[in-house]
Amino acid sequence: MLDVAFAQATQAAPDAPSSMDQMIHMLSLLGITVGIVYFMIIRPQQRKQKETEAMRSSIRKGDRVLTTGGLFGTVVGEKEGIIVLKVADDVKMEFARESIVQVKERSG
Repeated sequence: MLDVAFAQATQAAPDAPSSMDQMIHMLSLLGITVGIVYFMIIRPQQRKQKETEAMRSSIRKGDRVLTTGGLFGTVVGEKEGIIVLKVADDVKMEFARESIVQVKERSG
């Protein structure tokens, strides 16, 4: 019986994966990770940025907008990247187009 136990203990170990197999496995895991990061983080961020740029470029006179500072106003003028907002009676302020974060109401 002792012979059987020694015979089982001295069986050849299964072949270890070759270095090429390990490299392929590692690169496939890296590729999957990069794909997940792209589709879960980078692509949605790019889409959101395009939507924001489209919203900012479509701002017209009469639109009611919200700025990054939390100020609501109505667009009364535009010039080279600057939006003029009417925030109260006889109060007009200039903001960079990039500071507009949302259009609340579109003018008719």
